[in-house]
Amino acid sequence: QVQLVESGGGLVQVGGSLRLSCAASGSIFSINAMGWYRQAPGKQRELVATITRGGSTNYADSVKGRLTISRDNAKNTVYLQMNSLKPEDTAVYYCNLRNYDALGAYDYWGQGTQVTVSS
Repeated sequence: QVQLVESGGGLVQVGGSLRLSCAASGSIFSINAMGWYRQAPGKQRELVATITRGGSTNYADSVKGRLTISRDNAKNTVYLQMNSLKPEDTAVYYCNLRNYDALGAYDYWGQGTQVTVSS
């Protein structure tokens, strides 16, 4: 099993910044990816950004240039630096870890942290 503990959410004004952190523990495979997803009220959960253990990143078009994902492999921690925040960034943000082995991929989720951007 994998445990994911998120922190850093909160209330911020339009144009402000927040930094989310997510620490993973437990059965973490050598091949894995970590990422952030978000879910706004009445909408489906969507990808925000992912990063592999080797540092390859993938971003949703809506956040490119404003949000930056990074990770510290020694600490099994992933970060999301959020700048120039907009009201449409308001959502519950979920940390994800995906383990890979020869049989497939296995997803684990954090409990979620609320980000609210006020205008």
